[in-house]
Amino acid sequence: MVDWSPIWLTLQLAFVTTLCLFVFGLPICYWITMTKSRIRPFVEALVTLPLVLPPTVLGFYLLICLSPNSVVGTWLESTLGLRLVFTFPGLVIGSMIYSLPFMIHPIRSGILDLPRSYEEAARVLGKSRSTIFLRVLMPNIRPQIITALVLTFAHTIGEFGVVLMIGGNIPDRTRVASIAIFDAVEMMDYRQAHVYALILFLLAMTSLVWTYSRPSKSVPL
Repeated sequence: MVDWSPIWLTLQLAFVTTLCLFVFGLPICYWITMTKSRIRPFVEALVTLPLVLPPTVLGFYLLICLSPNSVVGTWLESTLGLRLVFTFPGLVIGSMIYSLPFMIHPIRSGILDLPRSYEEAARVLGKSRSTIFLRVLMPNIRPQIITALVLTFAHTIGEFGVVLMIGGNIPDRTRVASIAIFDAVEMMDYRQAHVYALILFLLAMTSLVWTYSRPSKSVPL
């Protein structure tokens, strides 16, 4: 009998991660796009790093950083009563960091592709930089925003290394579908592994086909 809890937990993680990244990613995208600071290349490199860094490396350092024995982990637990390692909130934090470029890059690419006249006209009318970003630029890149949301959701569904390192393998709490597949294969239960793998494949494929079948052009990473 197939245990469906890893699938539901994976969908919850993907939904929460995508929503949180959209909320917290927009200020980062705004700053990277609008700033002329000399540290912008460094911030851009940090945002892009999860694309080239092995997931286990990122997960390991997150585990060390958020561990109750670390300075950050001790402060979170003593001040806020929050423990992130081996918990669902910890999975969300790790997934947000790992999927960050999938949210930032499409939106930023869409903004950079817009005619400069949009921003210049808004400046002539006395609009602030935040107003220009939210009321002028963002409404004109809806296809890129949808692409960012779908790519982030689809990418989070397939995470393994980061969620395993920071969340472990706790049933009904941190055992997502990718980890359940690994467990099933280790136990030689290929039928259950196939069910989990097929569901993840169909979810990811459906999301991408829907995105790239839209009339607007897709945005590369």
